[in-house]
Amino acid sequence: MPRAVNPTRKYTTITIPTPLFNKLKGKIKETGFSSVSDCVTYILRETIVEMESSDSQAKRNNAVIEKLKALGYTM
Repeated sequence: MPRAVNPTRKYTTITIPTPLFNKLKGKIKETGFSSVSDCVTYILRETIVEMESSDSQAKRNNAVIEKLKALGYTM
């Protein structure tokens, strides 16, 4: 979940719509996040993991389809 800030890490700034920021700000009160930035970082990391997992699954599926085609099965 939330992680302590590491002063040796480099950071950049991203811009999000103010209403979204305010909504997240209200939601983090119910969580262990100490800031909207921590929450957004967590969400982005989780999203990237899901995207990478989906990419890997798609590659595995394509590999299986190609093997089946090589065996003479039509898809």
